[in-house]
Amino acid sequence: MFLFKALQQAYAVVHRRVMGAGSFQTQVLRCEPSGISVSSGGQSEFQNPETLSVLKTAAHHLCNLHETVVFPTETVYGLGAVATNAEASAKIFSTKGRPPDNPLIVHVSSMDMLEKLLPSNYEYSRAYRVLMKHFWPGPLTLLFPRNPAIIPTIITAGQPSVAIRMPAHPVARALIAVADAPLAAPSANTSGKPSPTKAEHVLKDLDGRVPLIIDGGACGVGLESTVVDGLNEDGHIRILRPGGVTVEQIEQVLSEEFKDGGHVPKVLVHKRDYQDAEMEAAPTTPGMKYTHYSPSVPVTLLSTLSQPPHGQSSEPMAAFLSRLSSDASRPAIGVLAPSDSRIWAHIDESKNADWHLFLLGPTSDPSLSAHRLFDGLLTLEAEGVDSIVIEEIAEKHEGLAVMNRVRKAAGETKWISYE
Repeated sequence: MFLFKALQQAYAVVHRRVMGAGSFQTQVLRCEPSGISVSSGGQSEFQNPETLSVLKTAAHHLCNLHETVVFPTETVYGLGAVATNAEASAKIFSTKGRPPDNPLIVHVSSMDMLEKLLPSNYEYSRAYRVLMKHFWPGPLTLLFPRNPAIIPTIITAGQPSVAIRMPAHPVARALIAVADAPLAAPSANTSGKPSPTKAEHVLKDLDGRVPLIIDGGACGVGLESTVVDGLNEDGHIRILRPGGVTVEQIEQVLSEEFKDGGHVPKVLVHKRDYQDAEMEAAPTTPGMKYTHYSPSVPVTLLSTLSQPPHGQSSEPMAAFLSRLSSDASRPAIGVLAPSDSRIWAHIDESKNADWHLFLLGPTSDPSLSAHRLFDGLLTLEAEGVDSIVIEEIAEKHEGLAVMNRVRKAAGETKWISYE
């Protein structure tokens, strides 16, 4: 209780300082990823001196002014601050309006930087070595023991573990290397809203609240990283948040690397394979406790693959869309669905609404759905729709992460049939 109150007080103090200081004149500086090469040791080379100049400017804001900076990663845009500086990191919470008991992920540029953050006696498990070998740099976050002498309490919300990843985006890794400091960075949006995958998404949301946005183009993955907890004594790999690395990919590399002997760790997905009420109340990683990914208009999940709860029946799609569009004021309705969905034929027959359509790609390519989900939500919101409906996709490969985000974004679920 004392620790939680201390976190709340730290958040409140910095919130007052940041808000009392007035608005920033937000700069957006372009940084071309193709002009950056990063070695396995984290050293960066730049083809364009302007790119290095942008990153040095960002590093100055981070390290000398102790401010936040928005930068691109392969997953989503991040709102970064130096992770070893408690006051700088607290500005992340005040800028986003993020609850102080929602921990942050720390980003590093090299294994050497990682090892400086960990307790001196910590040894990687075999499973962690396999996962880092195959998925770092990349959209995979691992939980490690927190070194209290290095990592401030505010980063972990008082938890004994810290979430760390090594991003693959060249701008992100180069920025961390130029700053020579690990960066704590959640998604660069107001807390609870969809995560930004383009610099213009960030500017629309956080203009005047951050000093600098580095525009590195659209994010390649489009969903946050997969978060893995491998610190349990049973040796199992627990996926706390599905993301850019799929369950199937993790299972495959563990199976291949453990062929020479030893027990292959089980891969368990939170809420699918196990429950942990205590961890949900005091999460060790982002995205577990609070509502996330919701635009400013109501979102409804159309469950066309799952069976309805016992005692309920599915409503025919044509009847649902007709009822949705029956408002005399001609509502503007956004629709997010796979490009080969049967929903589009029914929408063509519905003439009573102003339909705004956003295709998620074919059902055979869930990675494209992942890439387009947040962009779709933010695009439809910007078009001024009154509500959004999203059609369910299969929870396989990247589809598991997509549906994790959709269920958190949706205010209600409707079970729909095409019969």
